[in-house]
Amino acid sequence: MYDAKELVRKAVEAKSKAYPKYSNFYVGAALLTENGGIFQGANIENSSYGLTICAERTAIFHAVIEGERNFQAIAIAGDTNEFLPPCGACRQVLAEFCDKDLDVILTNTKGEIKTLKLGELLPYSFGEEFLKS
Repeated sequence: MYDAKELVRKAVEAKSKAYPKYSNFYVGAALLTENGGIFQGANIENSSYGLTICAERTAIFHAVIEGERNFQAIAIAGDTNEFLPPCGACRQVLAEFCDKDLDVILTNTKGEIKTLKLGELLPYSFGEEFLKS
């Protein structure tokens, strides 16, 4: 088992490394591997808005480039009073690399924690099974 509070702490820490030059909306993520490693990510904006990348994708791409493929959980922290779920693009990227039972840990500025399964957030994901003939 893992420590959800520690993973949230790492997501909050990652948030401080964000580059939200245009929106001023800081988001951090911390992705936990099966072997206990943690990969942080933060949102990085670009003046060409379509080139902006979210914290969750930064974390997962960082992990994948380091050879990781098995994940237990991801924590996401933003500067909102509500729980901040991953956007649709991030959900699809998570679905590419993670099982539907991946824990998605959401937090808010009140320090509350809510855990959902990836399958709850993206019940009908598009996957490799659709690409096989």
